[in-house]
Amino acid sequence: MSRLQTLRMIACMLLMGVVAIAAYLFYQHSLYFCLFFSLMIMAGIIIYICQWQYKTTRMISRMIEGIRYADFSLSFSTQHKTRTEQRLAQEINNVVAEFRTRLSENEERYQYYETLLNTVDSSLLVVDSQCNIHWMNRAAMQDLCGYRIHSVRELALLNSDFPTIILSLQPGEIKTVRIHKGDIIQELAVTVSEYSAQHGTELRLVNLKNIHAVLEENEMEAWQKLIRVLTHEIMNSIAPIISLSETLSERAVQNGMNERDYNIMLQGMQTIHRRSKGLLNFVENYRKLSRLSAPILAPVNIGDLLSDMKKLFPNKNIQYIYKVENPETTLMLDRSQIEQVLINLLKNAGEACVEQIYPEVIISTHCDLEKHLFFLSVCDNGSGILPEVLDKIFVPFFTTKPTGSGIGLSLCKQIMNLHGGSISASSEIGKGSCFTLKFLCCG
Repeated sequence: MSRLQTLRMIACMLLMGVVAIAAYLFYQHSLYFCLFFSLMIMAGIIIYICQWQYKTTRMISRMIEGIRYADFSLSFSTQHKTRTEQRLAQEINNVVAEFRTRLSENEERYQYYETLLNTVDSSLLVVDSQCNIHWMNRAAMQDLCGYRIHSVRELALLNSDFPTIILSLQPGEIKTVRIHKGDIIQELAVTVSEYSAQHGTELRLVNLKNIHAVLEENEMEAWQKLIRVLTHEIMNSIAPIISLSETLSERAVQNGMNERDYNIMLQGMQTIHRRSKGLLNFVENYRKLSRLSAPILAPVNIGDLLSDMKKLFPNKNIQYIYKVENPETTLMLDRSQIEQVLINLLKNAGEACVEQIYPEVIISTHCDLEKHLFFLSVCDNGSGILPEVLDKIFVPFFTTKPTGSGIGLSLCKQIMNLHGGSISASSEIGKGSCFTLKFLCCG
């Protein structure tokens, strides 16, 4: 209360005291008109004090209510008020304006940090001990379920052990979780940090980093190193054997060996030579995996690319169906390498469904403009791939075909990795398989 307000209250109280004394004296002398007039003055003073107190209390109450509900839009007019009320209204307006400024600064800071966390490619979750998810960034919504979830238990749809790992993992530990989201396989590295929020609530900041591409790259690099070492050693061993078998055959003719011994020796040399040449071709075929050149990127129209595939795979015994949503799409590709990938996939798809009554292969495309991704799928209606085999089909040298080399799909995977894309496979026994190529596009 200001000095002026204090003086005004004191003056009112003194005036009430004087009027009360006068009223008593008027009553003693039976001056009832004067007594009535004194009482009216006292009532006026009381009403004035009550009104002033009510206005002051109401203004302060509105300010407190606005602070409680974070509503800082209120403002008190200084017009048609006494000087004291004007000063009080101005002070309250200043306090409200200060709160409004601080709230705006906090909101800007929150928006800044939220935008910053939404730009990182790692999935971030804030979880409490009751499995409730308090917050998740945009990457978590896109990479996990595709929408905002409210409980860690919902992650069991991706992997049954996922919730247990998140809640039991200790700070500083790292665990990996494999999840299947449609046709895409992700290897997630899981780490946590703990901190205490208001009211003593213990929260865990969960960081999920997709390391599937890194693991695939390291795996392919390891295979390439192994292939280079093996092919080098085998080639060094085969070359002298071939040369020696040819030399022995020539010398046997020159030395006039009897016909029976010559035929036996010749058969042995020919066998050695034939198997050595076969092994040499076998090794040379595998060397392709370790000597794949970097792609020479150029604009490639998807419609033109698939039109060439139609010429290579006409509808004869197998029905090839093309469902191209956006044939005008142009991607930066090495055309010859991608053609090699498509030829391999279409050939495999045709072989997988050739024994069906109505064999068909569906080639479809889809462009996700929001994520700047382009998908090309090759699906067949064959017998499908066993689950225990599906995880191994991209491993070099692995094959289920009696005459297969086991490098076709490995080569496809390496080409897609060199293009900054990926290849994934899904299959259902009795219904067929689907291979999906994912490319980055400019949108």
